Amino acid sequence: MIALIGMALIGAGTLFFIAGTVGLLRFPDLYCQLHALTKADGLGLALIGLGAALLSGSVGDIARIALICAFAALSGATCGHLIARHARRAGQEDADA
Repeated sequence: MIALIGMALIGAGTLFFIAGTVGLLRFPDLYCQLHALTKADGLGLALIGLGAALLSGSVGDIARIALICAFAALSGATCGHLIARHARRAGQEDADA
């Protein structure tokens, strides 16, 4: 039963990654694209990490998965912020403005 829940979480996380990629390709401006990508990828990463932790066999594996997820989430948010700040300083405006 735990294996089914883990696989379901990994599948749901994959769908969120796909949704973020679709948002990146379909939204009109950089800021909307970054928002869709960072939010969907953050949730997708959390779901995949949780599913992988359920499927892992030891506490050491769970700790490594948690560290990987934490560092990936931190770097994703930081990169999204830096890209948006650079675009704002370069003069790129919102689509609404």
